[in-house]
This record gives sequence, structure tokens and C-alpha cells, in this order.
Amino acid sequence: MKINMRIKFLFLISILFSKPLLAVPESFADLVEQLSPAVVSIASTTIVENNNQNQIPQFPEGSPFDDFFKEYFDRDQRRSQRPMTGLGSGFIISEDGIVVTNNHVIEGADEITVILNDETEFTAELLGRDPKADIAVLKIDPKNKKLTYVGWGDSDKMRVGDWSIAIGNPLGLGGTVTAGIISAISRDLGSGPYVKFLQTDASINRGNSGGPLFNLDGEVIGINTAIVSQTGGSIGLGFAIPANSAKKIVQQLKDFGKTKRGWLGVQIQPVTNDFAESLGLPDQKGAFISNVNPNGPSKTAGLEPGDVILKFNNIEIKKMPDLPRVVAESDVGSTAILEVWRKNKKIRIEVILGELPGEVVTERKTTTNIEKNLKIESLGITIEDHKSGVKVISIDDIDSSLQNGDIITEVNRESINNMSSFEELVNSLEKTGRSSLLLKIIRDDEQNWVTIKFKNN
Repeated sequence: MKINMRIKFLFLISILFSKPLLAVPESFADLVEQLSPAVVSIASTTIVENNNQNQIPQFPEGSPFDDFFKEYFDRDQRRSQRPMTGLGSGFIISEDGIVVTNNHVIEGADEITVILNDETEFTAELLGRDPKADIAVLKIDPKNKKLTYVGWGDSDKMRVGDWSIAIGNPLGLGGTVTAGIISAISRDLGSGPYVKFLQTDASINRGNSGGPLFNLDGEVIGINTAIVSQTGGSIGLGFAIPANSAKKIVQQLKDFGKTKRGWLGVQIQPVTNDFAESLGLPDQKGAFISNVNPNGPSKTAGLEPGDVILKFNNIEIKKMPDLPRVVAESDVGSTAILEVWRKNKKIRIEVILGELPGEVVTERKTTTNIEKNLKIESLGITIEDHKSGVKVISIDDIDSSLQNGDIITEVNRESINNMSSFEELVNSLEKTGRSSLLLKIIRDDEQNWVTIKFKNN
């Protein structure tokens, strides 16, 4: 009897441990420690001007009070100009300082500051932004600081129930970590046709915008962007732009300062039940073409109003909003194969995609990281680049033979092209022990020769 009971007990134990156990991590601490240095806080500063013109009392034209109050309110308005700072999150994706965030975090900012988790601050340059997808790309100059950065994951591999980790700067607190699961995929929030969101129940609050959503491999699978809440706080409904949608946009913003989206050049509307019945369609899938742009790619390819697009490059168009998204994600200039319903039969049409017009283009500062002028301490002069050499813009010694505005083209019979070559040549000549230099200059459109002494001689 005892032997039989022992056999049964061992049998039950073997069954219990033969079942696969769920991989529930004991802690995210090691992973978070690796990832946190790559997550940044972003402060966007905008100068706000209060407009008090509507509060100015109205007086008859020419009244002395009219000028008095205008002067008073103008002065008051100048005093009321103040900086307004918004806070958000972002993450570094390269060692040279490329930072990704949401467009709404930096939109309209006069100055953008990126703050690392060790509180080091950098002024950021805006490389490009895409309001349609709510993505922006920034650049900081790390100088000698070694940056920690993160890489993209494959968001298409995420399944409902997978773990997700959000790191960001909610409510300006900085460095906050929350964890949850992927609650849904391909969520349409009605914010535009170009992105379908990942939904997570990891807590996301104000200030998390632009921060990364990670998988358990430490890869970015999404950009935290929005929450649904009646109170403004997290209720477990957070949404992130999938990495597979974001990374192509980020690369284009980095390279071109704008997003290059594919374009068909058609106006579309949903296939209603009445439309499907009238056209002989078996269901309500597809996108009905209501109009074709006469200058668009579809006109050239032969698409017509009344056609229904059923597939785009073998991707089934289940609902009308599916079409703009898959077209936009396609490369400009690529050939798309469409399956089209026309006059009770399916036909195949090839379209060479154009570029969607109206994208926001970011004008970049050409002077970033470039010195506008250079002080040559050994000669006591300040110079700037000139097409013929370098131009003197400041002189320490009032008795110098040089004058402001002189253009230096040669030093000791050696031609110079810019500030860098001038500085290099002067430094090399100083090391020879010379006390002065012979300069060929242009002054008042005439060529002259002058000498200048080193300050330590």
C-alpha cells in the first residue's frame, strides 16, 4: 500500500514538472540599469508673449490718453514676455548623439535641451520632424562624452501578452520605469492614417511622450506617444508608435529633414454595404476610388474613379484606412502592384509611386559646430573666413600695421585659404623662433604688404 502511494506521488510530481513553466522575470533591474542611460529628458522652451491689446481702453482719435495708455500697455506687454518650458522624453539611438522623441514634445520650441540621466545637459539641433506620425529627430554634440544608445527591435514580432517596459520623464520626475504587457496591436486611434499603435498597460503619464517602450531583449519596440484617460493620469491605456513604422521615418528625417512617403494620387472612401452590392463585390473590403488626381501616378497608371483597390503589393486592404498607411510606408519611385475590382472582375495594375506632397521640411542650421571667427592669441587679432583668405575683424594692438577689414591672402609667401590653414601656418612659423611675419593683404581693393610681430617678442 505504501509502495503504491509513493508511485502515485512520484507520478503526479513527474506530470507537474513536465508542464512548461511560464518565463516570468524575477526582476527588470539589470535590464533597466543597462537601458536608463540611453533615455533622456527633453525640455523645450518657447517664448510666450501676452497680448494685452484687447484690454487697452478706447479713446477718441488724437486723445492724449490714447498715446499714454498705448505706451503703458506696450511696456507691460514687453515685461510679460516669458519663457514657457515643456517637458518630455526621448532616447539616444547612436553614439554620435541622434535622439528620437515625439513631434508634439518639441513643436514650436525656440530652444531644445536634452538632459541625460546623470543630469548632463546639451543644446539640441532639430534635424527633422513629422507631424503626421508625431516623430521628431534631434542631434546633440557629445564632444568627449561617451553616450549610451539603444537599438530598434522588430515590433511585428510582438504579441498580445508579451512583456513591455516604459522608461521616461513623467511629470518632470525623470528616470521613471514602468512595466506591463502588450494589450493590443494595430490600434487605430483616429489620429491619422499613417500609424497603427501598440497598446500597453505599462503606466504612461504626461511627460512620458517620446520615451521608448522596450521588449525584454532591451530593444526599442515603440515610441510612447499617447494615453486615453478622462483624468489625464494613467489608467492602463497607453499607446506607442511601433518601431517598424518609426525607424524608417527616423532615418528619413535624419537624412533629408523630412519624411518621404509614397503617393498614389487618389481620393478614397469606404466600401459600404450598398456600394458592395451595387458593384457585385462579395464583401465590404477594399478602398473605393472616388476621384483620381489628374497629375498623380494613378492617372498615368490607368486607375479610374469607381475602381475598388482590394490589394496593394499582396497586402489585403480590409478597410479603407489601410490603403493610405501601406502606400505611405512604400518607397517613392517603387512599383506597386494593385489588385483592383472593375466592372465585376479583378484586374492587375502597376503604379510607379510618387512622393506625397505637403511634408514638413526642416531647415537646418548650416553653422552648427562651425566657428564663425577665430582669435589668434599669438598675433592679437581675430579673423573670419573670406573667399580670398581670412578677414581681420578685431585687433588688440592699436598700433598694429593691420586694420579691421584687411583680407590676408598670404603669410611669408605661403597662400592661405581659411581660418584653419592660417592658424596652422602661424603656429608652425612661431615655433621657428621668428619675431614677425610678412603678410600679403587686400585693403580698399588694393594689394599691400605689411608685417606683424608676435606678441611675446
